[in-house]
Amino acid sequence: MDAISLDQLRVFATVAEAGSFSAAARRLNRAQSAITYAVQKLEEQVGVELFDRTAYRPALSDAGRALLPRAQRILEEVGEFRSQACGIAGGLEPEVALVVDAMFPMDRLVCAMADFKGEFPSVKTRILVESLGASVCAILGGDADIGVVTQFASAGDELVRVHAGAVELVVVAAPRHPLAALEGPLGPEAMRDEVQLVLTDRSDVTRGRDHGVMSTRTWRLADLGAKHAMLRAGLGWGSMPLHMVRDDLKAGRLIRLKVLEWGTDTRPPTIEMVTARRRDFTPGPAGAWMLERLAREER
Repeated sequence: MDAISLDQLRVFATVAEAGSFSAAARRLNRAQSAITYAVQKLEEQVGVELFDRTAYRPALSDAGRALLPRAQRILEEVGEFRSQACGIAGGLEPEVALVVDAMFPMDRLVCAMADFKGEFPSVKTRILVESLGASVCAILGGDADIGVVTQFASAGDELVRVHAGAVELVVVAAPRHPLAALEGPLGPEAMRDEVQLVLTDRSDVTRGRDHGVMSTRTWRLADLGAKHAMLRAGLGWGSMPLHMVRDDLKAGRLIRLKVLEWGTDTRPPTIEMVTARRRDFTPGPAGAWMLERLAREER
């Protein structure tokens, strides 16, 4: 068994695919006798006949049908090994670690990852989802090579940043929430005494830098998904990325609140997003491609 070669497995698979020894010989550009010999040696080594030769054309035996998928899998793995090794030797990184802020639209990330898989099939990916300054800390601390983070959390000279679009926020509450029954733009006095659900930074990067906090009663959460669930449960009011609550608004699970504090048009501000990497880190071809892809705004 130890003497089984990749060439023998390749010949075995080619004969099975081509349908005959002569066809396999033509496909591999070899003499038919060489093909026959390779199959015979493989059969001797595994101890079973791989082809039934009683008919005009050889047909896979029961053993051959059982072993063929494994032979094909070995050949595929070797091909991928060779491709990845060549890529690494040419500067292609074996893995890209990416951090994405929870506010970034996941459909954009999914589309980017689908394209990435097609461009760099051998490169592994590790994806972290964090919020606010925790995303920046993942890059600065080396847990992620690159990322998409909020612009206001990424201030400083340590990062190279490129604009990656903006996330529109909306202020929402459940239909049964007291604020949902009020008409017209809501002023600070209406919002002050109702619990506001606030996304908070579990890092120190944006500590003390509240955005749009209007209530004297706040519940602070470091997870955007948990905030979303609590808003739908009517436990408070708060702002959310529009793309995350659009279906809830259409279905009536959440109500959009008009808040006077946000300005004359009663719309909250947008959150600017940027791609980021450490200034002292130069990504390889895959990481550089991903940075460019994530910065591309989709219409």
